[in-house]
Amino acid sequence: MTIKVLLADDQTLLRSAFRVLVDSEPDMEVVGEASDGAQAVEIARAKSADVVLMDIRMPGTDGLAATRMITEDPRLQDVRVVMLTTFEVDEYVVDSLRAGASGFLGKGAEPEELLAAIRIAAAGEALLSPAATKGLIARFLAQGDGGDGDSAYDSSRLEALTVREREVLVQVGGGLSNDEIAARLEVSPLTVKTHVNRAMAKLNARDRAQLVVIAYETGLVRAGH
Repeated sequence: MTIKVLLADDQTLLRSAFRVLVDSEPDMEVVGEASDGAQAVEIARAKSADVVLMDIRMPGTDGLAATRMITEDPRLQDVRVVMLTTFEVDEYVVDSLRAGASGFLGKGAEPEELLAAIRIAAAGEALLSPAATKGLIARFLAQGDGGDGDSAYDSSRLEALTVREREVLVQVGGGLSNDEIAARLEVSPLTVKTHVNRAMAKLNARDRAQLVVIAYETGLVRAGH
């Protein structure tokens, strides 16, 4: 299957460069370009995009607002958003994840990283920037109200999870892959994937990135632990 990609950035030159790169791959194609968030949402609906490369800072409707509009639209439930940041350390990273983005990537990433990001997002995996450390994600998420009772996710939501699913969620929150979790818990990667999928269903998480957010916001995982 061909991955349909939408490019949303107010810089025409950057969009053109991304288009050439994406269209050069046999398994993906650019189905549209947008210069602001509102236009991105319209094109995502019209073109049935699979992945949106969304710049955070754009005039008019910014990337953050556009991401919320996409993730809150039932018609776009299968669309995955990868936020593009000018710097690896961006103040809006945590807001992007909470808005429903599947992850973020620095604009200075290598071409191979960008293409990998599109494939990872399309597969429903979390893309926590290849150049970012687990500690970076933890620090950003810790800036919220996770675990203090005022966050969007009440810790009581975790009651729906089995003990094993909680254990797996802790590892997901730590940034580990299924293979790494399998090795740590001494189970098969397929078993881990099953637990992850069940946790996503029970917690109504769009993808793995949302599980990471929930793990921190409920206090199940905390920065530095």
